[in-house]
Amino acid sequence: MRQRITYIQKPSAPFHPSQTTLTHDALSVESLDAAREERVTFSFDELPSELWQVLRQCHQLHIRWASEKVYEAVSPFSSRISPGLHVFYSPVDAGKAKGDNEGREPVCTLLKKVFDDGLRCESPEESFITPPILSTRFASTAGYQFHQLLPSPENLVTYIQHKFCPMDDDKCRQRAASILSADAVDINYDSISHALTMSGYWSEAPGGQGWTEIIGKHEGGTDKVEVGLLGAEQASEPEEIKMGGLLAVVGQDEELKPTLFSFPSRHHPLPEDAVYSVSFPTPTGMHPTMTISISREALNEPPGRPDATCALHAYLTLPSTLFGDKYQLSTTDPLFLKSHNLAALRAVAGETDLEAPDWFVSRWGSNWLLELASPSESNQVAEVWNVTVPLHLRYLPPSESGYRTASVPWPVVFWACTAEDGTKMGMNPFDRVNLGWEGLFGPRTMFYQLHPSPTRENGVLMEGLEVPVLTLKENGGVFGGRAIELGTVAVISLGFLWVLWRLGLVARSSGIRAQQKRDADKRNKAE
Repeated sequence: MRQRITYIQKPSAPFHPSQTTLTHDALSVESLDAAREERVTFSFDELPSELWQVLRQCHQLHIRWASEKVYEAVSPFSSRISPGLHVFYSPVDAGKAKGDNEGREPVCTLLKKVFDDGLRCESPEESFITPPILSTRFASTAGYQFHQLLPSPENLVTYIQHKFCPMDDDKCRQRAASILSADAVDINYDSISHALTMSGYWSEAPGGQGWTEIIGKHEGGTDKVEVGLLGAEQASEPEEIKMGGLLAVVGQDEELKPTLFSFPSRHHPLPEDAVYSVSFPTPTGMHPTMTISISREALNEPPGRPDATCALHAYLTLPSTLFGDKYQLSTTDPLFLKSHNLAALRAVAGETDLEAPDWFVSRWGSNWLLELASPSESNQVAEVWNVTVPLHLRYLPPSESGYRTASVPWPVVFWACTAEDGTKMGMNPFDRVNLGWEGLFGPRTMFYQLHPSPTRENGVLMEGLEVPVLTLKENGGVFGGRAIELGTVAVISLGFLWVLWRLGLVARSSGIRAQQKRDADKRNKAE
């Protein structure tokens, strides 16, 4: 097992050497104001048997979870996904995913056991969607994709404590429990490396008092524990991120070693005032409109190369309860696009049936990549630039109140810019791929993330829509739920009988006319 812990401090965060102490077997930090990423890599023989039995059937499996609460994504961890659980999966044998249940169902069984037994996951063929791969050179992009809202990784913590931690190892259990306060969790496996990597990201220490902890070497000294205390520096090239700070391998180094290095990166942050928010104007009805409000500062093109081409995008992750009309959104009508401040629909995948109710939809939902229009000059915008996306609600199952709540995660909004030819993005030690949307672009595309900024006090990156449905509760009226149900059956039955009656009349009249024609022919022959 290999462990890597990285602290990222802001330039404004105070730091004094006395906050860190390195001994022959441990590194202690005290009140360290920083973001934190912890990454643990397991070899195949370190995994529980039930886990590697499933993983050996996977060509790649990438799991992403993001909190519903707003958090700060600092460089080099600036990439974002919509809140919830995201799964990207490719089987070892592509044909097996279509015709052999043995190759498909164990993945969903494992996901339910690790994350939530209530996941709407039966098999990749039935529950996952197949994303369009616009960049065939992005070989790491998975063939199946799944998403479901998941407020907390509590089940994951329980699974790790039971399967990875010895019964008497309280430190291991405490480390696993720290995932409950994480802002994002990534799990990666591919059949080439045969290694499972798990990482968590915390934008700040729980409680907001800074990180105070002791990081010890593993027993036996066979497992490597790397620790870095880093901060972002001014890079010399637009494609690069430059980091400087201190590094140490716990149990090997006698003192923290200074370091300064740079690397090309796909993901870059924008200034703190480059923000956006999402809302649904009320009343929403059955045809809600998602409004993406972008600050004036976020409309400035990123500071890249002069010859770079940039475009503003939004990547929507919509549950099955909500969908867009791909024929409407893919239009080239300039009046429609201008009225919504849209440029084009670049990609869509998943459930787009315009008529199916939610209980007929087996797959989890759909993804939409929209290119957004932006003003020629950002100073022409008074305060915010509003982009509107017309959407539609599916018919949901009845309820006693006559309403159901549909939860919609915020989309990811970003600038996508071309990078210089020859840039090798794979050299980034903090690289993050398989996010769902980056595979829809070329391998040298650079992404500049806008920061979500909720206007509500709870700081949640979710929107709740009240959806009117059929009322189940009987109130004695003619239009009670039971009365409507029986009335619908009666109308359908009467309509079916009427059609049969009309068909019988047509058949009878046709038979009479045919008999009359035969009789007339006989008389003509007799004459």
